[in-house]
This record gives sequence, C-alpha cells and structure tokens, in this order.
Amino acid sequence: MALTAGGIGENVRLAISALRASKLRSALTILGVVIGVATVMAMAAIVQGIRDQIVTTIEVAGPTTLYVLKKFSQTPLNPDNLPKDVRIRPDLSESEVERIRQLPEIGYASLWAQTLARIEVDGVRTQGMAVMGADDGFTLIQGGELVDGRWFTRNESAAGAPVVVLQEETARSLFGQERALGRQVRIGGRVLTVIGLWQQPGNIFAPPGQSVGAVVTYRFMDRSYQIDRTNALFIPVKPRAGIRVAQAQSSVEMALREARRLRPGGGNTFDLVTQDQILDTFNSLTSVFFLVMIVLSGVALLVGGIGVMAIMTVSVTSRTREIGVRKALGATRRDILLQFLVEASTLTGIGGVIGILVGLALGRAASMALEVNAPVPVTLTMIAVAVSVGIGIVFGMVPAQRASRLDPIEALRHE
Repeated sequence: MALTAGGIGENVRLAISALRASKLRSALTILGVVIGVATVMAMAAIVQGIRDQIVTTIEVAGPTTLYVLKKFSQTPLNPDNLPKDVRIRPDLSESEVERIRQLPEIGYASLWAQTLARIEVDGVRTQGMAVMGADDGFTLIQGGELVDGRWFTRNESAAGAPVVVLQEETARSLFGQERALGRQVRIGGRVLTVIGLWQQPGNIFAPPGQSVGAVVTYRFMDRSYQIDRTNALFIPVKPRAGIRVAQAQSSVEMALREARRLRPGGGNTFDLVTQDQILDTFNSLTSVFFLVMIVLSGVALLVGGIGVMAIMTVSVTSRTREIGVRKALGATRRDILLQFLVEASTLTGIGGVIGILVGLALGRAASMALEVNAPVPVTLTMIAVAVSVGIGIVFGMVPAQRASRLDPIEALRHE
C-alpha cells in the first residue's frame, strides 16, 4: 500500500480516536513529553536572551575596553574568607590609576566601585539596586546617554561631593512626573542631591534587583559606603584611538608591575580582563548550564518515551480483535505498523506542541522578570517538534511491530 497523504490522514484520525478512548493514560504519557520539551524551550529562551543582552552590552562598551581587577573570578569570592593568594594581593589604588592614565597608549582610565543599596525619597524607596562609584566617563564604558542635567565636575569628583546621577527609570519610580533635578534622595542612608538623569542602553544586561540605579562619585562612595575591594573595585581602561588592545594591555601590565615592584618572571598580583575574556567566561558557564538542562530534559523525554511504549503496548493488547478484523479485510503488516507508529507519533507530537507553547510562555514570563529580551528560538522549536515525533517513532516501534505480526486468525479469536 502506497504511503499517501490520505492514508496518513486516516491513520491520524484513527490515532486521535484511540487516544480519546484512553484519556488518562494518554494525558500522563503526554505530560512527560511536555515537561521535557517545555524545559528545553524555556531555558533556551532565557539563556539566549541573557547572552544577547551581554553581547549587546559588550558592543556598547566596545571591544577595546579592558579591566584591571584585584582578582577575576567566575563567581564572587567571599571577602571574609579569601584564599591566601588573593589576600596577599594589594587593593587597587588611585595612584595606580594615575600611572595608567599617563601611558601614551591609554585614552581613559578611572577607579570605579559598586555597592548595593536602596534609594529613598519621601518614604518611597526602591529595591536593592547597584550604585556605581565612577566619574563623568561612565557612559564611555557603560553606554547610554545623559537625558537631563549634567555629570560630575572635576572638582566634585576630586572632593567626593554628595551628588548623584539617577537612572531615568529609577527617578520616575521615585518622583513620578515631578522633576528630579535639585531634589535630595537617600542612598543607603546618605543624603545626595540629584544633578542628572542617565538613560541606560535599551539592551544592557542587568541581573534582577541589581540594575544600575544611580551613579555617585567614586570618592563619595569610598568615604560613605563599605566597598568589597576584591569583587566590586576595578579600573576600566580604554586605549587611545588606533591602539590595539594587546598593545594597551601590555603597557598597563608593565606599568602596574613596576608600580608594585614585582620581580621579573614572578606572577602578577592583579588580573587584566578584556571584553572577549568576559564573554568567553560567560559562554563556558552557559555551555555547562545548557548541558545540565539537556540532561534533565532528556530524562523527562525518556520517561515520556517509556510511557509511549507502555501505552502503545496496552493499546495493542486491548485492540487485538480490531487488528484481526483489519487484516481480514486486507490490511498488510505495513498498514498495521504505520497505523500504530502514526498513533505513537501523534501522541508525542501533541506533547511536543503543548511543551513548546508552555516552554515559550515560561521563557517569556521569566525573561520579563529578569528584564531581558528573550527571543523565540525558532531553530530549537523545529528541533523540539522533530525530537518529540521521533520519540514516538522510536518508542512506538516495538509495540507497532508486535501489532503488525499478529496472526489474523488468532487475533479474531481474542476476547
């Protein structure tokens, strides 16, 4: 019998009828496939969205930006229990920044810090947000633009004046439609005067609850807040136009080694990190995350596949007489095999489609909570459908072959 669209359509109708006849078993089997596919879709959308945001942020800062840190670690180090090799490293200092600025290859360098604090005005306050201690070169590294007011003057930066540039959305949540410039806010209990509003880039990456809500002068932060000098103190560096990153990095490394009087051949007591290294680190972390995600979803899909085999075996047993009648009327082994394979594929295909919809919905909800733009993984969607149907074919093959090999006489005698 030729494999025609009409024949497949008839088998699909038979499959749906059979699934309706055993709703509970079918639903439980579909659930396993739904969980597996939904997990893959949701996690893929979230991870891809976060990765795109980080890439965009790196592009904003430019591929030439590099950072000097006390210690570069994939996960924050506990400042109260630092490894010995980190404890012996000196903290970054303003004198080292000044030495880097004097290099002919360097166009910008500054000492920045970050802390977490609530921003409050007239009893209205935000959740904990990242507060940056920086200077008027903030947008050179972070991107975005000043939409109202001004940045810090040189005197304000040098004196550590109690002035702040608020992130535009933060100002709107605190002041509503009122103008924020000239108003006073409390950040971590300290009173500052708002002198400007900064609009962040549309796709900048910021973990939930840690988006940059305000920028103060570094010296004010150093004087007023407790800074984690291992994880949250760093020197952003920009080479001059036409200078390669490797050349600038080499000059900075040499200047810092001389400043710290390190012996030739000895290791550095600081870390130099480029944007590419940050992206590579993130890619390695997300690769592990993807692997774990695939293993977990694979287990769910395996359970779903075993469920398909079980329900199809039960279906063959309960429909032995039906199979005998079809064979008596001229159906071939191939017809019976195709009938049950289509039924198994329909079962998992339905689970795959539901899983995709659930996964995309979960991914969308999570991306909104994380404030990232998670795209629809079109390629993965197609793969998920193919995999779910493939599971039906693979795990449905054994019961389908059993059904196709039934002797029609014995099948007709079955009660």
